[in-house]
Amino acid sequence: MILGVAGLVPSQQVSQKGSPTDADGGDWEDINENVVKSVINHGFKTVQVRVTDTKKNRKQNIERIRFLFSNYDMPMSQTVGNYGGGLISENPVIRNEAINFMKEMIIISSELGSPNTYLRPGSINKNGPWFPHKENNSKIVWDRLVNSTREICDFAEIEGIKIALEGGVSCPISSPIKVKSFFDDVNSSMLGLNMDPVNFISSLDVGYNSTKLINDFFSLVPNKIWGAHAKDFKIIDSLIPHFEESIIGDKESLLDNVALLKGMEKFCPNGHVLVEHLPDELIPFAKKGIDKIAKENNITWE
Repeated sequence: MILGVAGLVPSQQVSQKGSPTDADGGDWEDINENVVKSVINHGFKTVQVRVTDTKKNRKQNIERIRFLFSNYDMPMSQTVGNYGGGLISENPVIRNEAINFMKEMIIISSELGSPNTYLRPGSINKNGPWFPHKENNSKIVWDRLVNSTREICDFAEIEGIKIALEGGVSCPISSPIKVKSFFDDVNSSMLGLNMDPVNFISSLDVGYNSTKLINDFFSLVPNKIWGAHAKDFKIIDSLIPHFEESIIGDKESLLDNVALLKGMEKFCPNGHVLVEHLPDELIPFAKKGIDKIAKENNITWE
């Protein structure tokens, strides 16, 4: 497996509205030699490529990033497009804009040599693509997402680029079984899962037994996992259950990262594991935490 990072890129662009955190920041326009050196000096093998504008300086960005990754012997990473949550919008114009953005991301990923590009299901909530809304779990929204994704995957099959779906409790893809159902409905060999189990912590029962959650993914879609995002979570003392993201390895962190890494090693041995959602100054602590877990379980990084 390849240990990388979604971060360490100075943010000079407008952040994606509604992102769970602005910590990842950055944009492919900001990836330069200093960024690549920082990624390597932090002990990572690669860095996620985030794209805000698919047209601005496109040729120059592709050529620069390909040169830098090749020159520093870095495997090309997952790409992610800042297209928001429009794939399920009731407005067909917004929906088509998001679909076309994803098609552009597929072309960019092909030209970069990326293994996959990230698919964000979106939300009906106008405040952001990862915020909850009562209609997110409706059949009409599900059908919109299936149809949008089918069109994207048909295009991906032509270009030979895998699509890495991410889900979470606040969006239409809110559980392991819904991931499986979604894959069945879209029915594309290019569509797989970007494992990010923290997003699926839906209750105290799940929070205190994340092992079952993680194993459910590996049981239901073992051959459809394209990579993973690495982070952790903790339970906050409060009357109403509340969860917050935390640093891998912290004493309060609860995710079973042993189950996650062992499953990834078995079912996605050549995939990426990207540490994410942390400001630069905290990334070394997460790196130390995930390295400790890997070492204790005889898991080696490429």
